[in-house]
Amino acid sequence: MSSPKTVVLIAAEVALKSIIERDLAAVPYRVVSFTDIRSSFDYIYNSVPDLLIISIDPGDAGTSCLLNDFKEDPLFGQLPVLAVIGDELPLPGWGRLFADDYVKRSQLGADICARAELCIARAERVVEINPLTRLPGNIAIIKQIQHRLSKGDIFGLAYADLDNFKPFNDRYGFSRGDEVLKMVGRLILNIVRTKQPAGSFVGHIGGDDFVFISGAETVAEIAEDVADNFDEIIPSFYDGENRSRRCIESIDREGHPKTFPIITLSVGIATNARRAYTHYGEMTEVASEMKKYAKACSGSCVRTDRRRGR
Repeated sequence: MSSPKTVVLIAAEVALKSIIERDLAAVPYRVVSFTDIRSSFDYIYNSVPDLLIISIDPGDAGTSCLLNDFKEDPLFGQLPVLAVIGDELPLPGWGRLFADDYVKRSQLGADICARAELCIARAERVVEINPLTRLPGNIAIIKQIQHRLSKGDIFGLAYADLDNFKPFNDRYGFSRGDEVLKMVGRLILNIVRTKQPAGSFVGHIGGDDFVFISGAETVAEIAEDVADNFDEIIPSFYDGENRSRRCIESIDREGHPKTFPIITLSVGIATNARRAYTHYGEMTEVASEMKKYAKACSGSCVRTDRRRGR
């Protein structure tokens, strides 16, 4: 059975919050409530939810501005937002308020669950969010890279994946493997967000492959921090003896028993600070090449392309 979807609810009125929490819990959704949008940011940054429901009051320009700034952030623009508005308010101007749908207060009982389900389903179809990590998938990743290249932005692209992840899955099962992938997604997101709060991006290609984008001058530092923190955390996913030996016994791709080291992280980096790219495929190819060099090293490793020109 799949785990319940997580909804962040932002509403100052206790009565309104109680009504929405009651209706959503019956689905069931896992509801995490806050009284204002600013207080919800730390939670959203650390545990990307499936939906944000926010009550918009008349004249509350501050909340609308914060919401719009949040939705313009490449890290969280894919998060669907459902606005709850009063019956006396005109319909939101969708060019001014970056919500994906709305429901009026008088229609909460009849519509809130259906609207929430529609917002989540639409986001999963259109934005291609990875269902495990809640990070944007391939389409969003390609768009991010190409958009930045077309604008002439100078940035760094990092490709990260896990070494010896398949033997871990075979030994401990897919459930524990999924927990590792969720940890990696949260780790990259948190470090990228801390190092470069604005203009950065994190995506999940699929499986154990991740992407992040930041400034050309910060991308290598971020990658090193991710690798160092990963090395500190990953032993906790192993059982006692495997953890102390830093290896496991599993089966290789030919079906033979083999000893595999503990999971490590390899990161390849390409930037357009020294060489120009016009197409996302050119840049991703170089990042992939660097990742192969990183995987040839023992332990977690970061490799950056430092060549100039074409």
